[in-house]
Amino acid sequence: MKTLYFDCFAGASGNMILGGLISLGVDRAELLRQLRFPDAAEFSIDFENVDRSGISAVHADVRVPVENKHRHLKDIINIIDGSALSEGVKSRSRSIFQRLADAEAKVHGIDIGKVHFHEVGALDAIVDVVGACIGFELLGIDHFACSKIHVGSGFVDMAHGKFPVPPPAVTELLNGLPIYSTEITGELITPTGAAIISTVCSSYGAIPDIVVEAAGYGAGTRVYEKFPNAIRLVIGRSDAGSLPVSEQVILLETNIDDASPQVLGFVMDRAFDLGALDCWFTPIQMKKNRPATMLSVLCDGERAAALTEMIYAETTTLGVRVTETKRDCLEREMVRAKTPYGEIDVKVARYRGRVINAMPEYDQVKRIALKSGAAFRTVRDSALSCMAVVAGER
Repeated sequence: MKTLYFDCFAGASGNMILGGLISLGVDRAELLRQLRFPDAAEFSIDFENVDRSGISAVHADVRVPVENKHRHLKDIINIIDGSALSEGVKSRSRSIFQRLADAEAKVHGIDIGKVHFHEVGALDAIVDVVGACIGFELLGIDHFACSKIHVGSGFVDMAHGKFPVPPPAVTELLNGLPIYSTEITGELITPTGAAIISTVCSSYGAIPDIVVEAAGYGAGTRVYEKFPNAIRLVIGRSDAGSLPVSEQVILLETNIDDASPQVLGFVMDRAFDLGALDCWFTPIQMKKNRPATMLSVLCDGERAAALTEMIYAETTTLGVRVTETKRDCLEREMVRAKTPYGEIDVKVARYRGRVINAMPEYDQVKRIALKSGAAFRTVRDSALSCMAVVAGER
């Protein structure tokens, strides 16, 4: 399994991640070739090797024309969908901007369709997000992890005024993630950086057990004295030889006999928003012969507190059972299947090098089926058939 680890000792921003990917070895010519938007203005990116407190890093300077307009989520999605990017890059980019829109909507207390982006809706932010997603695909990343995130301190000037660091939208994006602050002043983690990391990463904390293949540094724009304003990106592979990976997890459970189905459905959505690894319901029988539901939430230790708080806030339960347990996970990778209907990402699971399970990405199959008029299962089976050929060649 190929893993990308974000080491955020100086936070993260979109252009820092983009510069870090180039430092890792992403072909800048290929990235720029793919990074084209017919429905947007022309732009350019200058990649420069710079020094950040003795560390050589790549600074990505995205240059765009001055724009006097704010975009809504649908405008950004239209720009992404109107490009010639792969379905995998489009899907991940949409997910990142969807997460940004959700955070902005919650902070401002408005419907997501009414959110108009300021800084994160600018063309340079779109370039940062989509460029990062292209880089992830070019590197063939299967799994993403991140360190605790240094957020900075002080205040920052934004479109709505002066706000404390991290500002409200960034704080919402970092909900459930481990963060810390030091005497370093300034906004170290930006909305774009927070959205990218919180969307793609599934684990946070110390660097996972990997065999390091490469490391790269993406430079921030600000220069500090005796502090390297850069992000370190580390790529490595698990040396487990396609055996299941065992990890410690937390199981939160509670019995509920007086909640409506709508409330329980909302609780499941919130659980996944807060980073739950899994969430499910089990029909049970409680005292006085009452039919009830057992809510089960699987998570890592760092998210247990936030998820427990959510369960107390959103349900009528008076207690939550907490169990430390282990789970085994098979090595997984994304295989690009080139079907007659278009390219589709297929998640492949291996055991001792042998493919034992494969599942095409549902959203991509659905989108292609609706667009082409073909039956969903026809598109899905075509992806599985093509994947079998690709996986057999590996």
